[in-house]
Amino acid sequence: MKKLSGRNLLLVGFTLFSMFFGAGNLIFPPHLGAQAGANFWFAFAGLAVSAIGLPIAGVAAVAQAGSLDALAGRVHPAFARVFAILVYLSIGPCLAIPRTASTSFQMLVPLLGSRPWLQTVYSAVFFAAAFLVALHPEKLTEWLGRILCPCLILLIVALFAGCLLHPLSAHYGTPSAEYAALPAVEGMLYGYQTMDTLAALNFGAVIALNIRARGITEDKAVERSIIKAGFVAGALLLTVYAMLGRAGAQTGAGLATGADVLTALAQSLFGKAGLVLIAAIFVIACFNTCVGLIACVGQYFHQLLPRIPYPAIAAFFAAASMVVSNIGLAGIIRLSTPVLNAIYPVAIVLILLSFVPGLERRRAVYPLCIGCTAVQSIAAALPIPAVSAAANALPLGSLGFGWVLPAAAGLAAGFFCSKKV
Repeated sequence: MKKLSGRNLLLVGFTLFSMFFGAGNLIFPPHLGAQAGANFWFAFAGLAVSAIGLPIAGVAAVAQAGSLDALAGRVHPAFARVFAILVYLSIGPCLAIPRTASTSFQMLVPLLGSRPWLQTVYSAVFFAAAFLVALHPEKLTEWLGRILCPCLILLIVALFAGCLLHPLSAHYGTPSAEYAALPAVEGMLYGYQTMDTLAALNFGAVIALNIRARGITEDKAVERSIIKAGFVAGALLLTVYAMLGRAGAQTGAGLATGADVLTALAQSLFGKAGLVLIAAIFVIACFNTCVGLIACVGQYFHQLLPRIPYPAIAAFFAAASMVVSNIGLAGIIRLSTPVLNAIYPVAIVLILLSFVPGLERRRAVYPLCIGCTAVQSIAAALPIPAVSAAANALPLGSLGFGWVLPAAAGLAAGFFCSKKV
């Protein structure tokens, strides 16, 4: 069985890292550091679980199942279709893809100004370029792994080196109210905002294309290569998140977003050159993720609607994302929070179940466990106070984990019903 060479494995791992590492991955770790202050490393441990551990587990789960449809189909074919569409729209034109353009543009404002027409022009150029690269998803390793990812890592290392040589503060700041009591729990919930667990359920297909383009054709070899590339990407994410988070912890709280934290940090360290450095980091990282997401979403809907050519679907999603991106970063984040709170628990439970051997043969386990989880998570995210309050009244609900008990109950009921079948 032919295996991926060490050099090619690193390239594919860099490609996967580049696809993960975009808008949210840049702005959330430094903001968490600034808010957590002296409790940063506890909060970082929680962030690492939800923003690194779960995404890599998601890549492995889909690789082992063969596809997201196969994994979600263990619940029910109808669920698989609805869930996949919701995930692809969330990481696609509704939330994640538009956020790549709005975040990177925000970092250019100090250099270019904030005239309204500038964002429209920038988003048009940004998405046109991303669309052209995404036209050949099997060649993403050439673009992302060989060129853009190394450039991105070098720029982030330069920023972090500046923090080490000229620290803004000798000590971490005072934790904000949210991170004073249970920083690890708050950090884990905050990690949802990266959206990487949802993205992980879809990136496997594009990574498989790049592995097959390197002559690896056997399904088992492709699966193992995807999982190994996931570990490479996870190690890179852990390192970069730690650097960004520590840098944020030195700036102190009081800034609205992670973008503001990094801008203040870069400007204080390097002056005008710092603004150019941070803008370059954001544009490259956001462009990488945008290309990967357009390719994933386009490939999925092309399989769903084979009569429509992939380029046409990719162009549609790039254009739709351009329109949504112009509502601004703050608006997109406000919109994403309830959507992610509803979908994320279902994705987490689906991934965790996949690592328990033989559960797919117990036909009632997946439907009951996922069904109970979805009822609580959707109810808790609804903008109906009475419904959300009742859903959050469950144990751990006040911490954002009210879905744990329903998931456990569904798992137990699934085992019981399976024995009766």
